[in-house]
Amino acid sequence: VQLQASGGGLVQSGGSLRLSCAVSGRTPNFNDMSWYRQAPGKEREWVARIYGGGTTDYADSVKGRFTISRNRAWNTLYLQMTSLKPEDTAVYYCKAVRGMTTSWGQGTQVTVSS
Repeated sequence: VQLQASGGGLVQSGGSLRLSCAVSGRTPNFNDMSWYRQAPGKEREWVARIYGGGTTDYADSVKGRFTISRNRAWNTLYLQMTSLKPEDTAVYYCKAVRGMTTSWGQGTQVTVSS
């Protein structure tokens, strides 16, 4: 299984972006899929998660502004980001978990200017 994140870019504060994560290869029903981000000089942090049954969970810093979703086939994961802030600037990574196997995408850069 390979994950490919895309959709990043430069946006002004208050703007919106939609990230996508395409899953290639065998696409099993994952236990969950997540978005993480890593800002310069900081550790990678969890942003949002969607479970197999569709339940979602968000970091407090993005709750109410970001929405995670996926298609039914489990081969595309999305992150709709609104009301973006400069502190959302980071490389965003997608992750998929099935059993003991974790797969990561390569990351997509999001830059929010003030």
